[in-house]
Amino acid sequence: MLWNALAIALREIRRNLVRGFLTVLGVVIGVAAVVIMVSLGQGASDSITPQVESLGSNLVMAIPGRGVGPGGGAAPGFRQSDAAAVADNVSTIEAVAPVRIVGVNAVYLQEDWSTQAVGTTVKYFTVAGWTFAEGRAFTEAEYLGARTVCVLGATVAKELFGQQEPLGARIRLKGMSCEVVGVLAAKGQGAMGQDQDSVVVLPLSTLQRRLAGRMSSRDVDRMMISVREGASTDRVVRDVTDLLREHRGIRAGEDDDFSVLDTKEIANALSSTTEILTLLLGAVAAVSLLVGGIGIMNIMLVSVTERTREIGIRMSIGALPGEVLLQFLVEAFVLSVIGGLVGLVLAFGGSFALARAMGMPFIFDPQINLVAFAFSALVGVVFGYAPARRAAQLDPIEALRFE
Repeated sequence: MLWNALAIALREIRRNLVRGFLTVLGVVIGVAAVVIMVSLGQGASDSITPQVESLGSNLVMAIPGRGVGPGGGAAPGFRQSDAAAVADNVSTIEAVAPVRIVGVNAVYLQEDWSTQAVGTTVKYFTVAGWTFAEGRAFTEAEYLGARTVCVLGATVAKELFGQQEPLGARIRLKGMSCEVVGVLAAKGQGAMGQDQDSVVVLPLSTLQRRLAGRMSSRDVDRMMISVREGASTDRVVRDVTDLLREHRGIRAGEDDDFSVLDTKEIANALSSTTEILTLLLGAVAAVSLLVGGIGIMNIMLVSVTERTREIGIRMSIGALPGEVLLQFLVEAFVLSVIGGLVGLVLAFGGSFALARAMGMPFIFDPQINLVAFAFSALVGVVFGYAPARRAAQLDPIEALRFE
């Protein structure tokens, strides 16, 4: 009986191809949207971890506020004295680099590029793991004297100078000009998706006096801390946290207004944010599957109306209501399964193309594909039940009289 119902369902679909296409379109879009959103979200999560780990296993960051993930918030910045205290009192660290970032427009002759000016100390290049493509870092004397010298990231050097030699040239940043003394080797995309090479690094003292616009006692956006080889990052996190609580006047029992994170915690925080966004986008995409189910129900109701006489004839020659119910349920199920399969094929191609275009790894997750396909089949059965029940409850005599 089931195989007979399946054969009749396929015959009806072939007889009305345009209607069948419009019926499954909502399911196709729903399945494809869910799988693509979740696949891209997983690809983004997988791309974050190696980018953060590329910073090194011996890096700790102190950030004002409650962290980089969900629940983070604004808080006063650090003082330079905080960085000095960490460097002097925590014995398990190699170096500390205070950092302040200001958005600027870098200009050289007729070329300009919107980028970030990073004010820091000489130790920043070692702590952050930068290497030089050419030139040098600014010196301690240049830092103490607030000299107008700068080091360009690879992207800034390329956009401003092209094939020209940047060393020794002077570029303009807001109202000041600075001499280019070095160019950093390219690093590529960062953990937050930003271009790490779109930076201009200069002495923190120079940035404070010439670019920041005003002096402040709390003008450090973050501290980058290099841990000694063999030392425990967990211990460094505890020691730095205790020291900063004391320096920021946080009493016992009060929450920290800053976060001290190692690279693993940073990766976890960013991944949790990505996972939440993936779930949100997946839920929104799943709504289109429900819309597709409603489309199946509407078309099946129309089909029941058009085939009323056929139903009456089948019931008059002995077809049971259960057989009629099964027939229309199978038709709805077949339509949703076809839509699910087509949606999975489109999702595979779409996920691959978008992942390549966005520079993310392509993740094929069999589990989410099976879940999306099973959900599409379930949608067909659930939304196909009402039309099928309506067909099964038709009176054979009244159905035969239907025109």
